[in-house]
Amino acid sequence: MKKVEIVGGGIAGLALAGTLDPSQFHVTVHEQRTGLPAVGTTLAMWPEAQKALASLGILDAVRENSPTITGGALRSAAGMPWLSVEGQNLVGVARHTLLRLLDSAVPPTVQKRNGKVDEVPGDAYLVVAADGVHSMVRRSVWGQGCAATLTPYLAVRGVIAEEPGSETIGEYWGRGDLFGIGPSSGGTNWYASFRSGMGPERIDVGEALAVARRRYAGHSQSIQHVLQAAMPETTLAQRIWTTPPLRRYSRDNVVLIGDAAHAMAPNLGRGACESLIDAVALGTLVNTLPLDQALAAYNRQRVLRTQQYRIGSSLMMRVALAEGAQPLRDKMLDLAAKRKSKAPRRSKTSQ
Repeated sequence: MKKVEIVGGGIAGLALAGTLDPSQFHVTVHEQRTGLPAVGTTLAMWPEAQKALASLGILDAVRENSPTITGGALRSAAGMPWLSVEGQNLVGVARHTLLRLLDSAVPPTVQKRNGKVDEVPGDAYLVVAADGVHSMVRRSVWGQGCAATLTPYLAVRGVIAEEPGSETIGEYWGRGDLFGIGPSSGGTNWYASFRSGMGPERIDVGEALAVARRRYAGHSQSIQHVLQAAMPETTLAQRIWTTPPLRRYSRDNVVLIGDAAHAMAPNLGRGACESLIDAVALGTLVNTLPLDQALAAYNRQRVLRTQQYRIGSSLMMRVALAEGAQPLRDKMLDLAAKRKSKAPRRSKTSQ
C-alpha cells in the first residue's frame, strides 16, 4: 500500500480522500479542526463542479439539500437593476452541508488525524497540500516568497432564516463596497465586501456586523433589512487573502490543491468549485498513472485554468469595489441597461 498524506481536511482534502483508490493507497487526512462546522454560507456549484460531486456519489444528496440558483441581477447600491443574470443550473449548497456530504464519501479505510501539522510529512508516496491559503506545505516547499497576500478588503457573510424575494436577489455595487443576496437552504445567503483595517486575525464577528450595518446604512432597503436580521452566530467575518502566481502545483512528490494552490478573491464564485475539480482530477490521475506522469498531467490540466480564474477574480474585485472610478463604472452600467431595455425583442415566430 502506498502512503498518501493529505494535509487539510476541508473541501479539497475530503474530495481527494473520497477519490483515491483504497485498494492502492493508505490515506491519512490531517485536519486542525476537531469537527465539522455547524453553520456556513452558501457556495454555488457550477456544472463542472457538479460532475465532480457526481463522481464522488453525492450529487443527488447535494441537490436534495440545496436550492437551485436560477438567476438574479447586477444592481446599483440603491437597488436599481443594471443587468439580469440568467441561471446556469447552479446549485447553492451550504458549506457545512457540503463538508458533511464529502466526509460521508470518504472510505472507512482513510485514517483521520486531528491537530496542527507543523512540518511536511516525510516517508510518503505522495504528500498533498490541501491546507488552504496559508498553506504550511506551500511555504515550506515553495519558499516564504509564496506566502499568502493580504488584500485591503473584509468579507462579512452569513445566512438568515427569511427567504429572499425574487426582486432582491443579486449583487449590489456601491462606492468601494458590494453586497450580495441569494437563496440558501431554508433562508437567505448574504455577503458583503468593503475596504477595512479590521484584523487580519481574530476579527470580532459582532463588531464586523456592526461596521457593515453602518457601512450600508444608505444603501438599498433590501440590504438593510438583511443586515438587521443577521446574527453573529450565523455570520462569518474574515479578511480576504489570495495566493501569489504559481507555474507548477507539484515539486517532487508534493502537490498543491484547492486554496493552497490558487486561493482567489470570491468575486467569480469559483473557489470551492475549482477545489473540487482539483481533487477529483488529481485523484483520478494518481489512481491510473505512475506518480510522475500523474503530476505532470495534473499540472497541464489545472494550472493555467485556475490561474486564469485567480487573475480574473482579482480584476472583478477591483471593478466591483471601485472607489475613484465608481462614477464612471456606474455610468457605463446605466448606459448598458438603457440599451438593453431599448433593444427590440424577437418574436417567437422569428426565433
